[in-house]
Parts: sequence; C-alpha cells; structure tokens
Amino acid sequence: MLALVTTTHKKTSLMTNCTKELFKYPAFDRRKIEASFTGGDVSSDGGVMLLRQADKRLGFVQALDAAMKDTRDPNLITHEQKDLLKQRIYGLALGYEDLNDHDTLRKDLAWQTAIERDEELASSPTLCRLEARSDRTTAVEMTKIFVEQFIASFKQAPDELILDFDATDDRVHGRQENRFFHGYYGGFCFLPLYVFCGDQLLVSYLRPSNIDAAQHSWAILSLLTKRFRQEWPQVKIIFRGDSGFCRWKMLRWCEKNSVDYVVGIARNARLQPLLEPQLLQAKTEFESTGEKSRRFTWLSYKADSWDKGRCVIGKAEYTSQGSNPRFVITSLRGDAQKIYDNLYCKRGEMENRIKEQQLGLFADRTSCHEWWPNQFRLLLSSAAYLLVEAIRRLGLHGTELAHAQVETIRLKLFKIGTVILRNTRRIQILMSSAFPYQGIFSHLFCALNSS
Repeated sequence: MLALVTTTHKKTSLMTNCTKELFKYPAFDRRKIEASFTGGDVSSDGGVMLLRQADKRLGFVQALDAAMKDTRDPNLITHEQKDLLKQRIYGLALGYEDLNDHDTLRKDLAWQTAIERDEELASSPTLCRLEARSDRTTAVEMTKIFVEQFIASFKQAPDELILDFDATDDRVHGRQENRFFHGYYGGFCFLPLYVFCGDQLLVSYLRPSNIDAAQHSWAILSLLTKRFRQEWPQVKIIFRGDSGFCRWKMLRWCEKNSVDYVVGIARNARLQPLLEPQLLQAKTEFESTGEKSRRFTWLSYKADSWDKGRCVIGKAEYTSQGSNPRFVITSLRGDAQKIYDNLYCKRGEMENRIKEQQLGLFADRTSCHEWWPNQFRLLLSSAAYLLVEAIRRLGLHGTELAHAQVETIRLKLFKIGTVILRNTRRIQILMSSAFPYQGIFSHLFCALNSS
C-alpha cells in the first residue's frame, strides 16, 4: 500500500491540513519508489505555447486589450491588462476554471513564458478585480472583436453565411443578479443566446431566464447583417434557428432585408391536419415494410396574428414509435427534403459547439453575484473557444484532430509534460520525448507560423 510521509500538520475546525513531502510506493525489482513535488521547473502545460502562437497569429488578445478601457492608476499597475486577459483565456483553454488555480499556476515557468513575463503572474484577487470592473461597454466591445476576428478569417468574400441562433440554460446555484426559475429547464438559471457561423462563434450574450427565448435575437441579427453587408455587399445570409425563434415580425424583417431564413415551427392544431395525407402514406408504407417512412411536402400556413401566409415544409414520418411530424418555415425554394435534411437539420451541429462552451470551457461558471462580471466570464470562455477553434481551423486540417472537440485537443496537444530551463540568453522548453502526438504538434506549429 502507498505510504505518505508528512512533516507538518495544522489543525483547523474542519479538517487536518497536511504538507506532503514524500510518497512511498510499493517497491519494484528491489528498488524503492519515492515521489515528491520537488522536481523543480516542470510544467504539465507545455502546449500553452501553441495558444500563444495562435494568439500572436490572430492578434486576438491585443485587440481585446485595445478595446477594453483600463481604469486603474498607471502608477500602481503591476500586471498589464493584456497579461491578465492572456492568463484567464489561456487558463480556460487549458482546463483551469477557477481563479484560485492561478495562485499556483502563476509560478509555472511555461505559463510565464507564454505570457511573456519573467516573474510571477497575477494572483486570484488581481484576476477577480479584472472581472469586477467589467461593464456593458466591455461586453459590447469584446463582441465586436469576435465579429471582426470572424471577418478577418476570410481571405476572400464568402458566397453564403448561415447564422445559427440558439439559446441554452446556464444553471445557477446562488442568488446571482437576474437569476430566475425556468419551468422548462426545471431550475434557476440564466438563458444565454449564442450565434455561430459554422464552427466560429460570433455572439455569446448572457440573458435572464424570465424572457422569451428569442428576445433580442432580431436586433443581433440586424447588427450582424449590416456589418457583413458592409464588408461583403453581395453575400447571401441565411438565418437558421429552432421553433423558439419563429417570430413573424422577425421573418418579415428578413424578407424586407433580403435575408433568407429556415426556422422550425411548432406543430399545432391547424398545421397537423394539413399534413394528414402524407402521414397516412407514411403509416401505410411503414406497416408494409416495417421500416421508418418519411414524406415531405410544401404547405401554406398563416397564423391569425401574422401579416401574411408563408411557406412551410412538412415532414411526415412514421416509425415504430408512431407518427413524428415536423414543420419548418422557410423563404428558400427547391426540394423540400433537401432543404430539411441538408440545411435545417445541420443546425444541430451548433449544439456540439455550445457543449464545448458549457462543458469544455466552463461558460456556465457564472457564479459572481453581479451581472456584468458573469457576462464577462461568459465572454472570456468564448474568447478561449475562439482561440482553440483557430488552432483547429488553421493548423489541424488533414490530421486526425481536424474535427476534435476542445477537450480532446486540450488533452492531446496542450497537456504535455515539460521541463523549462531559463537563463539570461535563452529559454528552453523541453517536452517529453514519449509524447505520442509529436507529428501533429509539428504540423500545427508550422501552420501557425506560416503567413
């Protein structure tokens, strides 16, 4: 069994706090096995330098720093704002969700090298003060940088942009400002709104949960459309969302501004009968073959509150579980099944991107009491996502990690055992010789260094 040798014991009211010095494992081949945290300047985050390289390639944190006003007294500043931003964004990308983690990480020489400092980095109280002074202006300016980074990622004007809108729950467990109980999600939460174009994040907007899921999406779509049309006048823009975004005034705005849409619409007592002939055909075919049957058709539908009728794709599906009708309202024309399968259904990929945000980059770590620090935390998580996504987009195409999620990229490329040797003339970062992804690492490094 493992034995632990300790020399210091400080009793508290709750538990014994031990200073661990030596771990003795069972012997192997008559040799003692002993371990201790005395290895010196060793890091488990050798891949942090890839984040630095991607950041420099994009000019990302520099742009965020320039967009954010630093209200501190210049004569009292020890840690520059850009360094604080790097520390938090790189930290989230590396899997460190808590500010307290930085109280020890600040001493890591690999981190200090990545952030370009020769001394200890900021402590958790300093990083906490960065969050505390965030406000609405900070959130707006950071979002503008996200959009400008997206625009800069294109070498030539795109023919088409599909903007995916979706809301999700962000559970809270304290008494944060603007937290409300949400019946659908069954708990107290926020209701952030995300906008993606492909894998690239455009907007992460924290909202209270006592609102319509589509609230403010119209204004955001309008701002994005104007900015993209300013850059690319001829680009085709498609607004895509689930039934929570089916609002006729928003659809009317799309029609007036040459924005196409493909949006889910909830089944109801008037839509369902319009699809009955196709549902009957699907049921008959299923009973004959025993296999799932689907039928697609175009329908014309107008709710009483709408200004006019609009075209709806009806999907009549019958399986062993019974009928499963679905409806999508769209301004597009063509083959109904192709629009449904090849365009509308692909919006589900956005849920994987949100999962990366929530689970892999701790976007739901909104535990501050005040509202704007929580929005700032969401944006920091989004910045970390954009940095890792840039690594995936710029340097991992053609590799086995081309479509890997954030957590996989972190595990396989960032978490590298590293020895750091530093003197006045050189910093050597010596990564493990047994690292299994050296080929991909080399490919990525070269890609991030190319112009």
